[in-house]
Amino acid sequence: MRDIFEELIAARETDDPFSLYSVCSANQLVLETAVRRSVRSGLPLLIEATANQVNQEGGYTGMQPSDFVARLQGLCDRYGADRESIVFGGDHLGPYPWRKLAAEKAMQSAETLVRAFVAAGARKIHLDASMHLGGDTTAVPDPRIAASRAAQLCRAAEDEYEKATTKGKPFLPPVYVIGTEVPVPGGTLDDDSEPGAGPAPTSYASLLSTLELHEEAFYSFGLHDAWKRVIGVVVQPGLEFGSEIVHPYERKHAEELKQIFSIKAHLFFEAHSTDYQSSEALRSLTRDGFAFLKVGPALTFAYREALVGLAYIEQRLHGRSKNRILESLSHIMRRDDRYWRDYYAKGDDTELIFSLSDRVRYYWDDPSLVQEVEQLFQSIDAHERVTPGLFSQYLPRFSGPHTTSMFLSSGLHDPREFVMYAIDAELSRYEQACFSNRGCVHAK
Repeated sequence: MRDIFEELIAARETDDPFSLYSVCSANQLVLETAVRRSVRSGLPLLIEATANQVNQEGGYTGMQPSDFVARLQGLCDRYGADRESIVFGGDHLGPYPWRKLAAEKAMQSAETLVRAFVAAGARKIHLDASMHLGGDTTAVPDPRIAASRAAQLCRAAEDEYEKATTKGKPFLPPVYVIGTEVPVPGGTLDDDSEPGAGPAPTSYASLLSTLELHEEAFYSFGLHDAWKRVIGVVVQPGLEFGSEIVHPYERKHAEELKQIFSIKAHLFFEAHSTDYQSSEALRSLTRDGFAFLKVGPALTFAYREALVGLAYIEQRLHGRSKNRILESLSHIMRRDDRYWRDYYAKGDDTELIFSLSDRVRYYWDDPSLVQEVEQLFQSIDAHERVTPGLFSQYLPRFSGPHTTSMFLSSGLHDPREFVMYAIDAELSRYEQACFSNRGCVHAK
């Protein structure tokens, strides 16, 4: 049975390292594009769902972990993917969705969440119990309490794994990621900082404290073996993005942190919010020990960008006065503001729809918008009526009419393909950054 994480460790030991980009999205076309790219490249793919997206109550997607996995397996079957190469994980798994409840009840729900992910086959678990819960006396829990809560969740995950194996299920054991020096699930809340003044990087002292407190907590719960499977720690390398700003990665912020590898040879860093970083920044992260690069909003940003572009094409073809996707998004987001009201200051259409924070991603499953997108696809006949110049004008991920002409002449005329191309263009940057030494992943 293939174990991507053992390969990750072995590759570092042979001085031939690679990294994994993690697709943190529940968008159907994003997932489909990612699986298809993995099949074409023969490279492994990590897909993670957050506690907000997918949980035992359905999350904002309406899916439980088993539903999400069923969707992934359906895509694997559709494209002939090796299921052992498509790794499922859980991001920010903890009490965040239930944080307003009393701490005991919130943690009970969080344990149920972690168990559901493990039962569904999740291999990589990011434990996040860093948030204030009902009854806590401080805005952020004492780091020792947060570590103890993370260990409590790990205990639940291990118990669920043991239950699965006693039933004869061929599960590999979970690996864990600890540390939470990143914004809460959903992204940063504002753009108060000046350009160039990114978030404070994690200090080496803070990293050591995180590891020591978690090791102590794991041992107190009898999790000695699970501690050996803590493969990653989330650190803040000074990169971030907000509604209108991107803080780029600077390698100097990781220099001190990399000292940890001399005493923790099997430990890797995990980088959240890598969306919109340059290709060179992504390559630098992989060189600096960041084996896990999370990306999500940038992918649905590309999805939205392509849909709006197609709607402009359809508007021109049919002489419409308005862009049907922009109109629908504006109406739906103003009718239901729960996913953006705490994140946007202005609340105008430019911010709602075009923000880098991409709060639009929470609305694509709205039935009326699903119908609008499907009608858009049906109304465009790429082969008969749309010229390369028209596509080039409105779809910025294409490099020009020559590329568009080649795309059209390839026989791929389904408008969905143009949306998937936009998403794939973003994924390709991550693949190139993570797998520059491609040979290291073909050993098994």
